[in-house]
Amino acid sequence: MAHLTGLPNQNRLRVLAADSTAMSTQLLVEALARDGQFHMIESSSGGATILQLVKRDRPHVIVVSASFRDGQMGGFELVREVRTEFSETRAIMLLDSSERASVTQAFRAGAQGVFCRTEPFRLLAKSIQCVSAGQVWASSTELQYVLEALTQPAMTAFNGKGNTLLSAREIDVVRCVSEGLTNREIAQRLKLTEHTVKNYLFRIFDKLGVSSRVEVVLYALGGASAPRNSLGASNRRHGQTETVIARSAGPLPVPLRKTAT
Repeated sequence: MAHLTGLPNQNRLRVLAADSTAMSTQLLVEALARDGQFHMIESSSGGATILQLVKRDRPHVIVVSASFRDGQMGGFELVREVRTEFSETRAIMLLDSSERASVTQAFRAGAQGVFCRTEPFRLLAKSIQCVSAGQVWASSTELQYVLEALTQPAMTAFNGKGNTLLSAREIDVVRCVSEGLTNREIAQRLKLTEHTVKNYLFRIFDKLGVSSRVEVVLYALGGASAPRNSLGASNRRHGQTETVIARSAGPLPVPLRKTAT
């Protein structure tokens, strides 16, 4: 493991990269290190060592290839381990292609963004910035895969005894949130008042132990298990919001909606 930049300063984002091979990891680190905003942490090829590096250096964002493999641990498993043990570290899954299964599996593992190798490299730095700021990075097609996955019966949350954790009406609200609807639009669709919608959202947050709409969507996909007082809770205390990003054909992402509970 080598740090290609000097000592990190408070303005740099700490980024750990783990590609499919040691050589590709080194090339990825060197390319990102040319951007002065990043303090790069080059990982080894071992999953256990990567977890140790995350524990020691606490990167803001990890970029992990879906093709990463270390014994029984693949890229998706590595992201899931990092997100479970270090919820403040955000993750981007590097995909060879934006196939439906890979995209949904990435978000189920706890990634906050997916980046396909067919895209211009300059957008990778932008995706790291967005994810570190609490946004979700996905193309409109990739986001559609995620939203469609939410229509499956598996989205219902259960408690440890196998009973439904969310009520039928609360699940309706989650579906609306997954479509990017505002509180007013949710109220209009479900024929409720905005105040009632807010109360539903607070109850959903409380039941799932999350603090943002994005976390609710990820939880519904089966990939989020963020405890209370995690990064999402910290963002809410500081008045920040999380925004889902959909990339169009242009070089910059465009927020779908500005949401607030």
